[in-house]
Amino acid sequence: MVKKENKKKIMEMIRKAGSEEYETDWGDKSGKISTSKKKSEVKKGRTSRARGARFELKVRHDLEEKGRTVDKWTNNVGIWDNKGDEVIIRKKVGEDTKYLLAKTKKEIKYEEIIFNKCIIAKRKYNPFSKVMTIGTGFPDFVSIKHVRDDLYSFIGVEVKINGILSKIEEEKCAWYLKNKIFSAIWIAKAKKDGRKVEIEYVDFEERYGKS
Repeated sequence: MVKKENKKKIMEMIRKAGSEEYETDWGDKSGKISTSKKKSEVKKGRTSRARGARFELKVRHDLEEKGRTVDKWTNNVGIWDNKGDEVIIRKKVGEDTKYLLAKTKKEIKYEEIIFNKCIIAKRKYNPFSKVMTIGTGFPDFVSIKHVRDDLYSFIGVEVKINGILSKIEEEKCAWYLKNKIFSAIWIAKAKKDGRKVEIEYVDFEERYGKS
């Protein structure tokens, strides 16, 4: 017997799967519906990602032209609660963000989150492009330049077209600097000069402070 609320959910999934307005990922060979998204939203997302990827490449080339050695940063900052349970982040509709404990899926308040470890970034699977990314780290790049003798500039670079970090990204940047993982963190944002798009680098510590 299917519960009423589950029946409604199933019927809605079937409706979307049969609609030309939605693009559906059928998951594995069993035919189980994984996700359905509006085609307009999928197209918008692809366009946005392509624009972001182009700007990211532009930033990399610009840093290299400045004499810096650049590579993708494949680490991230691990997030746990005070009992050592890993915290995962799930975005809701709109600007709200939900934080859940990985094991129990119990919701946790932002104030209970602890940033305490540099970890290997988790790989992500996109069901629509069928691609598994190789550790999308934060920030995007590590940029290195020799200063003198044994002194090097070791800077993290996060590419944001609008230059805006989320609250949790601000916390991660502050953690990196506090633990001396990077000597500085730059936010690379797009700055329009007429029809031309320039790159503006914002020093995190100058913009947000030390903590």
